[in-house]
Amino acid sequence: MAVNFRIKTNVPKITSGMEAYVMYIANKLQEIRFGKPSEVRILHFGELKTWTFWRAVLAEFVGTLLFVFLGCASAVPITGEPQSTIKIAFAFGISIMALIQMFGHISGGNFNPAVSFGLAAGGIITPVRAVLYTVAQSVGAVLGGLILKGVTVSTYHNNLGVTSINPLLNVGQGFGVEVILTFVLVFVIIATIDSNRTDAGMASVAIGLTVAVCHLAGITYTGSSMNPARSLGSAVASNSFNDHWVYWVAPILGGVIAAVLYKFLFSPFRNAIPIDEAVNELLQDGDMIVIPKDYFTGRSQQKIHTANSQL
Repeated sequence: MAVNFRIKTNVPKITSGMEAYVMYIANKLQEIRFGKPSEVRILHFGELKTWTFWRAVLAEFVGTLLFVFLGCASAVPITGEPQSTIKIAFAFGISIMALIQMFGHISGGNFNPAVSFGLAAGGIITPVRAVLYTVAQSVGAVLGGLILKGVTVSTYHNNLGVTSINPLLNVGQGFGVEVILTFVLVFVIIATIDSNRTDAGMASVAIGLTVAVCHLAGITYTGSSMNPARSLGSAVASNSFNDHWVYWVAPILGGVIAAVLYKFLFSPFRNAIPIDEAVNELLQDGDMIVIPKDYFTGRSQQKIHTANSQL
């Protein structure tokens, strides 16, 4: 058997094709090492029997705990002066970037019920996983908020990063802002992790910067939550629940809308054949450069070296 690569004169397409092929090989190696992932079904309880699933749930718990602690700590005016919007925005953005690097390969790095329900609506994870992720995220967020409270002087316990609607806005306006911000975040996430893409870049960076940008845009409007668990953690720690329902309904609605629109309207891969079928067609094409199978064992290089020495 030989490995074949198509040569084209269009350099960007060569790069895209090579990246796609490398992704295909990486996925195959992943299947060999850990088994083929089960198909996502609406009602699928088999994953509940696996340690892989519960390890992912644990990762969501720990990741959300750290996210709430790190992000909300940046908003506490412990110096006696209000913290800058830029500081808070990048604290949340960079922390989610780091946490995705830490746990993304374990659980997907959701740390947000709006993201989990969005992924479920897009058929990327099961609803069962989304629900249990949400439970883990909520408990982790509350614990993260309480830990922050425990290390902060009591003077500031009434506002440990609580998200609230600007008094100049009504509830409907705040609701709309949270829907839009979360729509942007979840759309970026789903578009970035689309397994058909070969040009998405590093997901953690794209998502982290999106979180930062949405904070810069919306923090003076609603606190820029985009995350029901994050709002829950600071609300419990500060015992402040004004308009708290907005920070559950609006983000989840925005996340679900983003997932559905991407899947059924914007995804350019909706009617495309799977990448493994595309690779098989590529291998059957005669217009290829062929790399012999024994190249990877070193025998081909030895033959080439011997032939060159005889010249």
